Amino acid sequence: MATIYTAHATSIGGRQGHVESDDKKVSFDLSSPGSGGAGTNPEQLFAAGYAACFGGALGFIAKQQGIELPAAPMIKSSVDLNKGDDGFSLGATLDVQLEGLDDAVAKKLVHDTHGFCPYSKATRGNITVTLKLNGDEI
Repeated sequence: MATIYTAHATSIGGRQGHVESDDKKVSFDLSSPGSGGAGTNPEQLFAAGYAACFGGALGFIAKQQGIELPAAPMIKSSVDLNKGDDGFSLGATLDVQLEGLDDAVAKKLVHDTHGFCPYSKATRGNITVTLKLNGDEI
């Protein structure tokens, strides 16, 4: 496997600190989820990254399968921070907004994308990921 890109980021101070990429394109103050603090949190950053990655993967898979998308797909990503007896864990929901495609074609496209997306591969077997199409679980 050939590495095509490596991202670098540094966090200082954990959930109450600051995170920044080496090129300074990402630079955020952090605050804990639900704290009311002014900063973002790791769950929001993960949700944004997952949505963007899944959207790009969906476009790639659609092109490979000869599916012309009627509009740019919108991915609504939710990331849950859960607390159980064994500590904290994450969960995610991806709600793919795909209007104008046959329902069966759209569902297959979403499932195929989930099999291909690097974020989906990274989370597989580690967290529960719920897939939705236009608001309905698939």
